[in-house]
Amino acid sequence: IEQLNVARVLDFRGAAERASQVCAIPDAVVSSLAIEPTVVQAIQALLANGNGIQPEDAVHLMQQTYRAFVHDNSPRFAELFAHLLDDDTPLVFHCTAGKDRTGFAAALILRALGVPQAVVMQDYLLTNELFRPPELVGSYAPKAVRDVIAQVQAGFLDAAFEAVASSHGSVAQYLEGAMGLGLKQQQRLHALYLNAPMQA
Repeated sequence: IEQLNVARVLDFRGAAERASQVCAIPDAVVSSLAIEPTVVQAIQALLANGNGIQPEDAVHLMQQTYRAFVHDNSPRFAELFAHLLDDDTPLVFHCTAGKDRTGFAAALILRALGVPQAVVMQDYLLTNELFRPPELVGSYAPKAVRDVIAQVQAGFLDAAFEAVASSHGSVAQYLEGAMGLGLKQQQRLHALYLNAPMQA
């Protein structure tokens, strides 16, 4: 990481998450783009109230979370693009697990750079091959439930992009209207982060 000369950190974690583990990259400028976590907390609340939870319930909660990225948290992702457009100083963006808040952010960046949705999904699903999940819920939650929230599913990201389509009509309209990526901003994004310029 030091060899990458990371100078900026964009942190999607909520307040308690940030307080428990501070940024460990020396001298990096850290910007909070806080999106409070919901899934683990919802599962813990159900279990604390004596309610059982099945894997399909966890899937539903994950899909709700991804829809909320669009309906409730678009301003945070717009801030991400504002940072990207500032300059191309090396940066890292992350959350706690690095797969949900971070995964949707990465998907948006790739779509804004013209990457086809099928390739974006392929990239997203690589998480299940490369990610080594920490213990997120606790051993008292059924393993099948823990397995759902420790991985990604195509249906999670699909839920987010379905919310994009239902609320904005298309990804292009969402990027322009909610992310602030008009033609000028898209051209700058492409110039900063692609080897080939944006096609007219």
